[in-house]
Amino acid sequence: MAQTKSVSRNQLMRMPIYRSYLIKKLKNGINEISAPVMAKELKLNEEKVRKDISLVSSQVGKPRQGRDVELLIQDIEKFIGYNERTNAVLVGVGHLGSALLGYQGFAEYGIDICMAFDANPNLDGTMIAGKRVYYTKNMSMLCRIMDIKIAVITVPAQYAQAVCDVLVEAGVKAIWNFAPIHLEVPSNILVQNENMATSLAVLSVHLQAQIKEKKQEESQAKKSLIDIQTQIATLTT
Repeated sequence: MAQTKSVSRNQLMRMPIYRSYLIKKLKNGINEISAPVMAKELKLNEEKVRKDISLVSSQVGKPRQGRDVELLIQDIEKFIGYNERTNAVLVGVGHLGSALLGYQGFAEYGIDICMAFDANPNLDGTMIAGKRVYYTKNMSMLCRIMDIKIAVITVPAQYAQAVCDVLVEAGVKAIWNFAPIHLEVPSNILVQNENMATSLAVLSVHLQAQIKEKKQEESQAKKSLIDIQTQIATLTT
């Protein structure tokens, strides 16, 4: 990543959102844009958007006009290392791992999953989605040779910590963890957890809350209508 300024994880996560949004604006003929407009259309806090843009932008915003969109896209891409290439590995080529190997979107942000590992020795040397798969016995050695700094873990929970330990010992500094388990790592190692079951459960809870709220509103509206009808009937008798 090209950035050297102090930046939070939340700020980093917003940068791809800004980039996609600005690219669409540029394609629609919008050449200048301001932070308040971005915040309103993206439904984000305006102060956060201002700080984020100030963090990455090489230009000073013009009053009532904002910043040049094309240059701002370039600034964001430079900040997140879009034009750089960082090699990464994936461990566990089951259904999820294989799907991630075939995803082309990582390249847009400078990430190249250059190889994968699996505990099944029969997969050693095979190709999945154009990526070479190696037996996990060779993982530490190959990660060191390739100077791998980013790894994706898609193994079952009971194997995730052991895999993580080997990766960290081999020099990996950032881990994207899809295993439903908390990984114990040194303080200088970054871990991004993706617990899909938890995410789905959260969505379900929010959906049920919305359905319940809607039913309550409908019930209240029905009660109010009955009250009005009763009052009208009383006045006409």
